[in-house]
Amino acid sequence: MGPTPRRTNSGGNRLNAAADHRSKPRPPLRDHVATSIRRYLGDLNGSGTENLYEIALRELEIPLFIEVLSHCDGNQSRAAAMLGIHRATLRKKLREYGLEQ
Repeated sequence: MGPTPRRTNSGGNRLNAAADHRSKPRPPLRDHVATSIRRYLGDLNGSGTENLYEIALRELEIPLFIEVLSHCDGNQSRAAAMLGIHRATLRKKLREYGLEQ
């Protein structure tokens, strides 16, 4: 018995998981944020918060900075450019969040 034939697209290229992943429509980031905010508000269970805007910004910025810096191999200039902010602003935010390298 020979090897199992590989699926190909009309151009004859082998389909792989990465190609399949790229072809699927992905929900925009705002949908993920909305879901998280809804969950957070539900978890408050009737309690309020006075500074949700500040909390939300912090909770978004910290993982955003960490992931972009990782993607840029720790290069703050490249990360700042990718984020569309000045490097000094990125450095200030990293200090504020205790994320200095």
